[in-house]
Amino acid sequence: MRSIWRGAVSFGLVSIGVKLYSATEDKDVRFHQVHAVDGGRVKYRRICSIDGEEVEYGDIAKGYELPDGQLVVLTDDDLADLPLSTRREIEVLQFVEQSEIDPIHFEKTYYLEPDGPATRPYVLLRDALENTGQVAITKIALRQRESLAAMRVRDGVLVLHTMRWPDEIRRPDFGFLDEDVAVRPQELQMAEALITSMAGEFDPGEFTDDYREAMTALLEAKQTGGEVQPVPETADPGAAVVDLMSALRRSVERARGGGEDTATEDEAPAPRARRATRARAAEADEPAPAKRAPAKKAAAKKTPAKRAAAAEEAPARPRARKVTAATKEPAKRTSRRSA
Repeated sequence: MRSIWRGAVSFGLVSIGVKLYSATEDKDVRFHQVHAVDGGRVKYRRICSIDGEEVEYGDIAKGYELPDGQLVVLTDDDLADLPLSTRREIEVLQFVEQSEIDPIHFEKTYYLEPDGPATRPYVLLRDALENTGQVAITKIALRQRESLAAMRVRDGVLVLHTMRWPDEIRRPDFGFLDEDVAVRPQELQMAEALITSMAGEFDPGEFTDDYREAMTALLEAKQTGGEVQPVPETADPGAAVVDLMSALRRSVERARGGGEDTATEDEAPAPRARRATRARAAEADEPAPAKRAPAKKAAAKKTPAKRAAAAEEAPARPRARKVTAATKEPAKRTSRRSA
């Protein structure tokens, strides 16, 4: 078990350190709400009724509506300033007979364990309660709520029962209580005889939860018959964030590349002319593909000023010498003389 509270029992001038544990637990068969079509879990979000936005848990405060319709909002700081003197203390107020406490007041039950060196005073209080047959009436603050509590001994352990305040117990306002209903003595005698015949010692182990057993059997039959399906896999929110960042990064890089191309279009005429000159030189060396024909037409549309600038800045290309028979003849004669 895991302790849910840690404090001390204040008993006169004695302080007994204790840890608090839940004494009960629910054994109900718990279900998740799922989509009947695909088995997906149904989730609920905290939506503000004013702006329709989802509200983070840290932004949620407590609001109290007044009778006139106005709202008082309390924050955690406001609640922390409330004077709860029994915040970490189980204050013993008085001792009473257990029979004087109506069980309707009992709310939830906890175990108390001695904390560290407090075992000896813990055992002292336990034995004193057990020998006198008394129950200690105490006050304790749990989860920002102060409650009455009855402390008694059970199986050698101090047990704490939180209790409802008197104004939290409803009065049974039923109409038949004001009616004069007659019961015949013979009927009353037969009812008392039936009660006597069914009397016995209470053993909670003799009773079972029939509904829970039937539900468990139904689930086991479904599993044995193969009427099961794997839990649907849902997208990991963290992976979605990573994918989004990757997409944004690629988009930024692509946008930067497009920006460089756009800036190239706005460059000065001289650099553009140099690129056009290089392109024409490359086209003279090898034929251009058919798909690039439109690019040639676009280059032909340049203004005379741009072509003149290109001619001035482009290096003069040596013209190829035309070889004829006349130019070859002197070379032959020179070779004969040398021979």
